Amino acid sequence: MWVGGAALAAAALAGCSVRTYVVDKAGKALAGGGSTWASDDDPELIRDASPFALKTIESLLAASPRNPDLLLAACSGFTQYAYAFIQNEADVVEATDLARAQAMRARAERMYRRALGYGLRGLELARPGIAARLKLDPEGAVAALGEKRQVPLMYWTAAAWGGAIGLDKLNAELSADLPAVGALIHRAVALDPGYADGALYDLLIAWDGGRPAAAGGSAAAARRDFDSALAYSHGRRAAPYVSLAESVAVAEQNRAEFKQLLGQALAIDADAVPELRLANLIAQKRARWLLSRADELFIE
Repeated sequence: MWVGGAALAAAALAGCSVRTYVVDKAGKALAGGGSTWASDDDPELIRDASPFALKTIESLLAASPRNPDLLLAACSGFTQYAYAFIQNEADVVEATDLARAQAMRARAERMYRRALGYGLRGLELARPGIAARLKLDPEGAVAALGEKRQVPLMYWTAAAWGGAIGLDKLNAELSADLPAVGALIHRAVALDPGYADGALYDLLIAWDGGRPAAAGGSAAAARRDFDSALAYSHGRRAAPYVSLAESVAVAEQNRAEFKQLLGQALAIDADAVPELRLANLIAQKRARWLLSRADELFIE
């Protein structure tokens, strides 16, 4: 264990102040200790381990509810779990078990909403009142976020919010929050465009390519986002290829581009960059599933 027995004994004897110190130290370790997870080569192992890790984070948050590291870990952890291991799986099983797929999507939405709650709590620590202002004046709200260190929480909050909206499109109240999602993404890009090897641009590909032109979407903008994602990742991440194929190539009914993009995603060596291994394996799994559905997605 990273905390020695003497430290734990001292925490038990000294009371709340030392206990909070230990919890806060644990928070930093959890928030910054994702490299062993990110480099794992077994997505199913990470899927099975995630619930315990997430509940551990929530338990620590109960002891230190204003810990920014724990709030970031909770926001990012629940978002990733919802997308990679619930929503993706729901898409796969839909063809054979519609009821199960619907139940899984409902669960994924709940996970996204939980993540969003933690994300907004984290942003509130930096800018009290920002959660309400994001709904009323998104651009004004994000203008108050001016530090590069705030970008990770902005990214994961936007991802969680967008994920929830995407799974409940008929919820008018939730859909009304779309401008807040866009404002967070664009502000994060302005502060740190290269964050996480260009991962912000993955969100922008879906943001620009997934909305109709009447709602501000643009395939051309999504392609520019894709170029930026490749530039910052040096072509080492599969996610941008999958995102453009799914959001733009399908919408334009460009089957040749769809196959080319997914082929490029699958051609990436997931072992070449260990810290990107798990994300690439998950993206490649989705690429294979999308390719298997090509006849359903394209009318030719």
